[in-house]
Amino acid sequence: MSVEVLLKNVFTGTGEGPHWNEDTQTLFFIDNLGQKVFSWNYRTKELQMIQLEKVLGFIIPRAKGGHVIGYGKTISTIDWNSKKVTVITEIDQTVDTRMNDGKCDARGRLWFGTMGADRLPEMPEKEQGSLYCLYTDGTMKKHKEKVTISNGLAWSSDNKRMYYIDSIPGKVYGMDYDIETGTFTNEKVIVDFEAIGTLGLPDGMTIDTEDKLWVACYAGAKVVRFDPDTGKQLQCIDFPAKRITSCCFGGPNYNELFVTCGRSGAPEQELKDLPLSGSLFRVTGLGVKGSKPNIYEG
Repeated sequence: MSVEVLLKNVFTGTGEGPHWNEDTQTLFFIDNLGQKVFSWNYRTKELQMIQLEKVLGFIIPRAKGGHVIGYGKTISTIDWNSKKVTVITEIDQTVDTRMNDGKCDARGRLWFGTMGADRLPEMPEKEQGSLYCLYTDGTMKKHKEKVTISNGLAWSSDNKRMYYIDSIPGKVYGMDYDIETGTFTNEKVIVDFEAIGTLGLPDGMTIDTEDKLWVACYAGAKVVRFDPDTGKQLQCIDFPAKRITSCCFGGPNYNELFVTCGRSGAPEQELKDLPLSGSLFRVTGLGVKGSKPNIYEG
């Protein structure tokens, strides 16, 4: 296994939301507090960036063209060439929250969540966020309330299980998923980071072809592979950065793991000790693969 720095100190705030685009062999990702969206071309190594004006949660390709982004308190579209942002729908207009992580299920529904606004650095207002689904017909439904930091999402290969993270109180949840209706039931905690006590907070998440979860450990300097059926740790990757935020599989064979991290909130001594904070990393030689990610079909 090898961990390399792909883009050194590319994030001024907090890197998040990596998404692999198979058609263009391009990795898309964001700097949520830096208010930037990025694309990195695997073939040409070209990095492109668009500076926006609001906090971001995610960027995901859209079947109709362009991308959907969690932008401020909206779900919007962005056209990469024109840089034009168009609002699809507004979220939480009467609540002090902001957008966070999002993913699409196998039918192209967009699941995304919000988090409480930060009163102090890294101390959001508790239980102010929610988990939503934007369906392909444009309707939206709130599926879960009293979330503090809505985060990682993933689905099993048979689409019968959905996985979800609320970073505070540090829980990874598993639930039964109905792919026909886009609803879940029987939510249970499958990994409790607070009980583990050594991994920081669970943040972004992806899943491999063996249906094992890869969870970014914020303030833990790791990505850990978990068995969702037993909650056991199967594999651990250490990074020269503390604030690991998210990960996704990509590359031509989906056997490379791209990992984001952040600098926001880091004290000066941490940045001196870990000068690669805010970099984009790539891990190879893991011996497992991911699958083609879903895009928004609405």
